Amino acid sequence: MSEAIVKVDEKTDERFGKRPEERDINGLLQLGIVIIDKPQGPSSHEVSAWVRKILEVKKSGHSGTLDPNVSGVLVIGLNDATKAMGVMLKTSKEYIGVIKFHKKVEREQVEKVFKEFTGEVEQLPPLKSAVKRSIRKRKIYYLEPIEFNDREVLFKVRCEAGTYIRKLCFDIGERIGCGANMLELRRVKVAKIDEKDAVTLQELSDAKWLLKDKGDEKEIREIITPLENIIDLKKIWLRDSAVESMCSGAMLAVPGVARLDKNIEIGEQIALMTLKDEIVAIGQSKMDSDEVAEKEKGIAASTVRVIMKKGTYPRCW
Repeated sequence: MSEAIVKVDEKTDERFGKRPEERDINGLLQLGIVIIDKPQGPSSHEVSAWVRKILEVKKSGHSGTLDPNVSGVLVIGLNDATKAMGVMLKTSKEYIGVIKFHKKVEREQVEKVFKEFTGEVEQLPPLKSAVKRSIRKRKIYYLEPIEFNDREVLFKVRCEAGTYIRKLCFDIGERIGCGANMLELRRVKVAKIDEKDAVTLQELSDAKWLLKDKGDEKEIREIITPLENIIDLKKIWLRDSAVESMCSGAMLAVPGVARLDKNIEIGEQIALMTLKDEIVAIGQSKMDSDEVAEKEKGIAASTVRVIMKKGTYPRCW
């Protein structure tokens, strides 16, 4: 993340709020994230429901649907953390998959076509998709063959959220002229979250048992991470006096800014944070970083989604 610009050198009042790493188990369950290694078979919705049942929380919600036959990283928010799942949907994803060509193809052909599909591509969502069927553009950051085995090719792809890998494989087959289909797919990264950070449902269940029956928090604390740890957005840190107004959905005025990341652009989605690094809300910047640093008045950001509960910090207006 970019270096921060200090606008007001201000301390935070330790009587209010709590640093994410200092939350008790109830606090983690209220604003935590579980990274599940989804198996093939169940739907993402089913996995989310199982997490909710295992942890005995009121709400759970996943970020970025995986088809039943696709495995890998599934980010699940607990209780208030579900409010931020829409943000996670917009981040890049990385997959490892197997494409099968309907006829034998040369390595050079595959490498050439993979390069042609790197960059911006146009896709028509499949008939069974949950979105409107119209041509949409998506970015392929890289598409690399890893291993060749007759007509099957193991590949790695990093792409913009909302890219249909099955459709990508079909289009690659059409471009080569022999046809192709996706055999297997596994999501290995969501933004900065790697598959090595994921746990199985059984591991989650075991950790909950240790907590409930033995009073041992160690395993569950290693599995549930504060939401703040995975928010991959540029940030504006608020003065304590501005926090409660943001919890009420107010606009962020420049005097409420304590510090901010460099290189924020107008219209960019950002995280509004306390000086204890707690997430207050997801916002949209109305000024760039230089303007916020220079100006004494004006609206720095609007509130898109409030996450922090009202009353966490005192009302100062």
